[in-house]
Amino acid sequence: METKNTIKPAKKCYSHIGGKLGELLFETFADKKWIAKNETSNKHFYITKLGEKEFAKLGIDLSKIKSEEV
Repeated sequence: METKNTIKPAKKCYSHIGGKLGELLFETFADKKWIAKNETSNKHFYITKLGEKEFAKLGIDLSKIKSEEV
């Protein structure tokens, strides 16, 4: 009997991670308070101080993200 190898997709949507992986990462970052919103009605998130620290531990260079006025 032949068995098939299965893989979990990591989809790219334009220049960001899309699909279920992107959704799970986003939810995890929000749950861990690595990203947050100023107001619940706001659709834009920002990287928290805790997020800066934790992303740095993962080797993610946040200096590649342009700062914006909020």
